[in-house]
Amino acid sequence: MGFIDIIKEKAKADKKTIVLPESEDRRTYEAAAKILKEGLADIIIVGSEEAVKKGGEGLDLTGLKVVDPATSEKTSAYIDKLVELRQKKGMTPEQAKEILLNQYLYYGVMMVKMGDADGMVSGACHSTADTLRPCLQILKTKPGTKLVSAFFLMEVPNCEFGENGTFVFADCGLNQNPTSEELAAIAASSAESFKTLVGAEPKVAFLSHSTMGSAKHADIDKVTAAVKIAKEENPDILMDGEMQLDAAIVPSVGKSKAPNSPVAGQANVLIFPDLDAGNIGYKLVQRLAKAEAYGPVTQGIAAPVNDLSRGCSADDIVGVVAITAVQCQNK
Repeated sequence: MGFIDIIKEKAKADKKTIVLPESEDRRTYEAAAKILKEGLADIIIVGSEEAVKKGGEGLDLTGLKVVDPATSEKTSAYIDKLVELRQKKGMTPEQAKEILLNQYLYYGVMMVKMGDADGMVSGACHSTADTLRPCLQILKTKPGTKLVSAFFLMEVPNCEFGENGTFVFADCGLNQNPTSEELAAIAASSAESFKTLVGAEPKVAFLSHSTMGSAKHADIDKVTAAVKIAKEENPDILMDGEMQLDAAIVPSVGKSKAPNSPVAGQANVLIFPDLDAGNIGYKLVQRLAKAEAYGPVTQGIAAPVNDLSRGCSADDIVGVVAITAVQCQNK
């Protein structure tokens, strides 16, 4: 059984309610039909009954709940709550109403905030910034978390490395050039996400073009400082670095280049030094190794809200909804 099949089984065992606010995109409906058929989650689509009927034409959407902000009896309470949350920024009831009636991502986040949904998935036709902005304004960061970051859960076919070919790659979608402190925080969150979703012990490698001092550069110094911080703050998590990719995941190379490392050669959580490296890395593995790449999955938000690539398929949305549902179980 592959990783995503295991995640789907977990999602079915304790069904959660996930809101999909992108009612203007056909992929939303195709994904919703599959999710409902498989029993992975209860689904809410935000939009008018007319728009949803048109968007879902020809699909079996039995069990779907449609919430129209213009007619929902809960919209008034959402407006009041949004004003309360954003009053220091000058939010007025008129502005809150305008936002919630016209920006469905904000409405979806308010549903999560008010307990009417457990999580949200968006991003098929919105940027990451558009998806995360209402989350950071309304839900805020998870207690004890220093920053919000993003990871891809990679499932590589016929791969003996990582956890039977399963890895977390971070940060591949959000933080452009993280500091040492931020890299350490990303690593801690990623280890927790790996344990939650994969159910195995995380082994975290901080990646670089150097292994254990084999080269000298300010970029390497940033990574080595991150490793020191991460180890001090998370003594119970296996973490090490800096190391090159092959030293991190290939046992023979890890033994040769970093013989005293508890992580080298067996890493399953890969922390990239910046967004360029992370984004390039996950797409190389996705395209050349024909890996499944689920994400970008966000971590560090007070409730599970996940972003999608705008190039995603309906099946990608199904996978991310299943992951989000499992995150909701472990909230």
